Amino acid sequence: MALVLYHGEPNGPSLTVLAALFETGHDAELRPIDLTMAERHSDGLPHNVETQMSIEGEGPVLVADGEPMADSVFLACYLNDTAENSPIAPTDAFARWEMMTWCRQIIERAAPAAAYLGVKAHLSDKLSSLSEAVFQKKMAPIKSEDLKARWNDIREGDFDDEKISDSKAKIKAAVEMVEAKLRDGRDWLLGEFSIADLETYAWLAGMGDIEPTAFEGAMRTEDWLNRIKARPSVSRALSLAKTPAPQQVWAPGPEINRWG
Repeated sequence: MALVLYHGEPNGPSLTVLAALFETGHDAELRPIDLTMAERHSDGLPHNVETQMSIEGEGPVLVADGEPMADSVFLACYLNDTAENSPIAPTDAFARWEMMTWCRQIIERAAPAAAYLGVKAHLSDKLSSLSEAVFQKKMAPIKSEDLKARWNDIREGDFDDEKISDSKAKIKAAVEMVEAKLRDGRDWLLGEFSIADLETYAWLAGMGDIEPTAFEGAMRTEDWLNRIKARPSVSRALSLAKTPAPQQVWAPGPEINRWG
């Protein structure tokens, strides 16, 4: 099976998929792209409806035998299920349901919140410095009108106070969810290390500087974050960073209409 992974800096969904790739032992050609400059939509990448209309926003694209796929949790599951064993997802049906239920909480609540706060803190000024002509050229290939509108809002610095407040609350809730799971002394969220750990870490690791109050007193979560960071797969993914602080590199995340 020939794999090509187009990925951004090791943060958010790109971190999940890079670490999943290394956890599962697959060989893949790695092609870094700048998600903060909408390079995922360039002619150099293969496209289909799934990648163009991805609910994840600006995430990595995995091409398997010529077929492009998107969305980090599903890509991690694909890598797990095509590996020689199942290193990052349980084979038991109930345990698999539990993992996917957890991941859905993260991708539908924590991920939009993290991306919203992340682009406000680290992408808005970068986009506003572009000329109108350059910016519009980067936006032209984007097929999703919703995603294109979010890019424009970020460039204009148009951030809704209610969504900012809601995002902060969702990050705090995600930390509380992690803290509660770890209360019994386990090392990993669902007992065995899984995609749930990778996906949760990928969205929360960059929130410490942006929303530090969410982590106050969450010592179990801090220890868990350090354990994840120390895993060889995550350490290897982080070593691929092109910038000194990849946790500060954010692109538009899951679509705005997933709030609630």
